[in-house]
Amino acid sequence: MRAILESFAAAGADSLGYAARWKAEHGRPVIGSFPMHFPLELAHAAGALPIIIQEAEDPITDGEGAVFSFYCGFNRSVADQALKGRFKVLDGIMFGDHCVQLLGTADVIRWNDPDMPIIFEQPVSSLDMAWAFAETRQVYAHLKQEIEELLGVVITDDALRASISLFNRNRQLIRRLYALRIEGRAGLTAREMQHVVKSSMVMDRAEHTALLEALLAEIEASPPPAPQGLPVYLSGHLCQAPKLELLDAVEQTGMVVVGDDLYHGYRYISTDVPEDEEPLAALAHWYIGRNANVPCPTRADGDADWDDFLIRDIRRTGAKGLIVLVAKFCEPHMYYFPEIMEACDREGILMLKLETEHDSMPMEAFKTRLETFVEVARRRLAATPPAAHVQVERSDAEQQYQ
Repeated sequence: MRAILESFAAAGADSLGYAARWKAEHGRPVIGSFPMHFPLELAHAAGALPIIIQEAEDPITDGEGAVFSFYCGFNRSVADQALKGRFKVLDGIMFGDHCVQLLGTADVIRWNDPDMPIIFEQPVSSLDMAWAFAETRQVYAHLKQEIEELLGVVITDDALRASISLFNRNRQLIRRLYALRIEGRAGLTAREMQHVVKSSMVMDRAEHTALLEALLAEIEASPPPAPQGLPVYLSGHLCQAPKLELLDAVEQTGMVVVGDDLYHGYRYISTDVPEDEEPLAALAHWYIGRNANVPCPTRADGDADWDDFLIRDIRRTGAKGLIVLVAKFCEPHMYYFPEIMEACDREGILMLKLETEHDSMPMEAFKTRLETFVEVARRRLAATPPAAHVQVERSDAEQQYQ
């Protein structure tokens, strides 16, 4: 178990290094993708290794003047990596404009490396329109064609179905880990869960899936002790992974993360692609359906509100508080945050907002605020009659995550 988790951590910490080693070993291309809405199955079916481009850990230096200072840490980090030549291992990059800042970051990559193929596709943002499905399928058909032209291959329906099945299996296994954590039968920390999800964004899916199966078999045969503490829910961070030291601080101050909607978390693995449809139609249904499962503030859907989802999921997981992680200068999240705050006030859910940044993270101040949050939550629970506490049935967790 420890060796598997360490391999996940290593791949997530050095995604481009993993890609370079994979490319040298297999002699096949690597396609990078910006978050959050591209079906990586298309690149996989073309024989490439698809990876989600990650925020780097090192300080931003070369890229500091390449984009505006009010860009989020993820975009500034990506620009910095581009100027340092770290994307040379990639044979192409896919991106869309779910965020205005991404457009500027893509321009930096084009300017620094004009030979780098950039595949731009505009996924539908109004998901509840009558034409959304047909338009999405058309966008993905064009994306398929561009990948074929870039790599000089033909993506067959059989190859795409095989990739869809493999990616679904990978997502299902991670969701099983989520269910076991809620049940108290998988003593994985928030740090370790991030390693699991982040590595799935960059590793060869067959390799990652085999490791996941071995990990789950060991956990289910001999469950590690479940951590104890105040159950809380993490929300936010739509593109980049929260800093590991911040996740550690949450647990070190007496809390246990029982649920999340993080991109490097449940948001990424929430939804499977239908396997009984024509492949491009199935990918279009996946794109629209995942917003119903975990709403995204970059998409518009009158039937799926992020705040409503959060209230339901907090109740379902049994969390006693919500910690909202807002990446500094993340416009989609900042626009939506007032609605989340109002919903928590209305429902009596204790909430803490932490604004995060790439370089300057006031960890001591964060720890003080987390300690205060825990104390307030415990006092509230002590003053609440036991019958009023929300209980989570095991079957609910299994229905949601299996």
